[in-house]
Amino acid sequence: MAKSLIITEKPSVAQEFARILGVSGRNDGYIENDKYVITWCVGHLVEMVYPEEYDEKYKRWRLEDLPFLPEEYKYNVIPNVSKQYDTVHRMLFREDIETVYWAGDAGKEGQTIEENIRRFGGVRPGMKELRVWIDSQTEEEILRGIREAKPMAEYDNLAKSGIMRTIEDYAMGINFSRAMSVKYGKLLNDAAATKSYTAIAVGRVMTCVLGMVVIREREIRNFAETPFYRVVGGFLPEGAETEETVTAEWKAVNGSKYFESPLLYKENGFKKRESAENLIGELDGKQAVVKSLERGTSRKKAPLLFNLAELQAECSKRYKISPDETLRIVQELYEKKMTTYPRTDARVLSTAVAKEIHKNIGGLRSYALATPFVKEVLEQGTYKNIAKTRYVNDKQITDHYAIIPTGQGLNALSSVAPTAHRVYDLIVRRFLSIFYPPAVYQKVAIVSSIKEERFFSNFKVLAEEGYLKVAGVPKGRNTSAKGKPEGSMKEEEEKESGADGAEEEQGLDTALFEVIKSLKKGAVLPVRALNIKEGETSPPKRYNSGSIILAMENAGQLIEDEELRAQIKGSGIGTSATRAEILKKLINIKYLSLNKKTQVITPTLQGEMVYDVVDHSIKSLLNPELTASWEKGLTYVAEGSITSEEYMGKLENFVTRHTVNVKQMRNQFQLKSSFDASAPYYKKASSTRSGAGKSTSSRSSSAKSSSNRKKTAQNT
Repeated sequence: MAKSLIITEKPSVAQEFARILGVSGRNDGYIENDKYVITWCVGHLVEMVYPEEYDEKYKRWRLEDLPFLPEEYKYNVIPNVSKQYDTVHRMLFREDIETVYWAGDAGKEGQTIEENIRRFGGVRPGMKELRVWIDSQTEEEILRGIREAKPMAEYDNLAKSGIMRTIEDYAMGINFSRAMSVKYGKLLNDAAATKSYTAIAVGRVMTCVLGMVVIREREIRNFAETPFYRVVGGFLPEGAETEETVTAEWKAVNGSKYFESPLLYKENGFKKRESAENLIGELDGKQAVVKSLERGTSRKKAPLLFNLAELQAECSKRYKISPDETLRIVQELYEKKMTTYPRTDARVLSTAVAKEIHKNIGGLRSYALATPFVKEVLEQGTYKNIAKTRYVNDKQITDHYAIIPTGQGLNALSSVAPTAHRVYDLIVRRFLSIFYPPAVYQKVAIVSSIKEERFFSNFKVLAEEGYLKVAGVPKGRNTSAKGKPEGSMKEEEEKESGADGAEEEQGLDTALFEVIKSLKKGAVLPVRALNIKEGETSPPKRYNSGSIILAMENAGQLIEDEELRAQIKGSGIGTSATRAEILKKLINIKYLSLNKKTQVITPTLQGEMVYDVVDHSIKSLLNPELTASWEKGLTYVAEGSITSEEYMGKLENFVTRHTVNVKQMRNQFQLKSSFDASAPYYKKASSTRSGAGKSTSSRSSSAKSSSNRKKTAQNT
């Protein structure tokens, strides 16, 4: 009887397939019975070789040998996993195996791992090849994946895209790292006072990320604070049984004595305190009168579901854990069948999933924290029309839908760490939120006048919890949209709630709000106080580990050219599977510094100098526009819109042109000046920068041995 071969990405997944299929005959590197042979990879088994494998001369890094662009890229088995590769290869050529199910991670990276094995060692002629594509590791999903497995050939373009990504990273890393290291390495190391020579590591994605952090740091460094002075009134409506006053902000609108005055910083503030004091003097002792009053309601919908970047950002903000740690946790939850596939860019569900979503919800009955919400959702049947909402959209899904709980694997919850438990709870709450109605706020906007001057107040109170019932109501009485409730993440949600309005909405107790609602035009508002609030403009915030991941995901939005921005809409830099690893590498090679307590990211001196090297040689590598456009090109390869040969031609042209340019440059003097300008900011291990918190940047003393230089160049 002919057998079927199943190849998974790791041993633990193979064990799960074996359990579900009833395969128990364990051998060295595989599991077998009379029907199935199950074996596994351990991540990548095959990788691209270093240039010296092509020719011994490439052991030395020399400008005259660049650009290095072989006609055919060579691969080899990774030495420390050669035994498992031999097992997989042997199984692919067994005569008694008729069908192979490739069951690696369902994504571009998983496809690339499989394609490298196929291309390097081959598959026995005549063997039927099928691809298992699953969204979770539940028994139901694994059996469906095997049952509905498609021919491997249908994933050819995805495989080509993955291979092209590998070649692209290799070609840019090898050529640009070697060119810059030879050209500027000694100059940089001398300036950074490294203890031994360190190669300059350059990469398509990592260099762009480094640039984003350095640019932000320099914006903070060069920011000039500007003081301004606002006039704020404290009004107490007649009949209010409270000492709490209504806050109203003065603005120099049309009709004001100060309308378009050069004394103004903006319409709601003065450049000098003296001007604010003069205004208060003019209004002192006068009563305020209600000029207009608008009542209304606003609705705030539950935010979209988590993709990996959103979850990493939220975990960084809430729990101060790195994106790499969040990915490790959510991968663990996935392998324990508790959540769906984590490496996804989508924030919505598919139509197919929406039809069966009651199973996910029902499975959460035994999760104590969710039980009352689950009961409510099922009883009210709010899940039945979910396909008609913004939370379901097939067009916004590429490989996988959003991260949601499977409703299974809850028996494993006791075995995970407390932080993993909290991450799971976050995913569950975000998921259940979408089956609840919007939160409803009552709003009142008042314009008051003292003489010809106008004061503005905006208020709102939470009238109906809606999804906040499960997501969490904001702490305290301030229900302002400025204070984001639990589960709220992105600007799209903030804008829905009016957070981008001109005035801040005040939260206040219900009794006072009822008094305010009852006010009418012409009502007198006794003035309890007129005060000056001094403020100052703030520099941009430093990136933290979460916000940099979101910035990477949304890099296409940073493009100023409207037409180009639309063209590469949805393209970020890196992928959901690689962003955390790229950030981790930049920290490990000491180009960036991470404050583990706050998760704030800053450049090191060495990192800032590497930025200057790139800025003076291949400036486009620092541009998110370029990196996002490369990502879009890889997407076109995956879609079949362009061929891998076309993409390769553009890549080789880019690498050749810029490598030759670097070889011809004579800009060491300018670079030395840039290094000298940055160095004074790193004389102390840490320092406080005005208005921006603490920096943990310090002089890097990272030492790379010459034997490691090749890795620096290749793995970027």
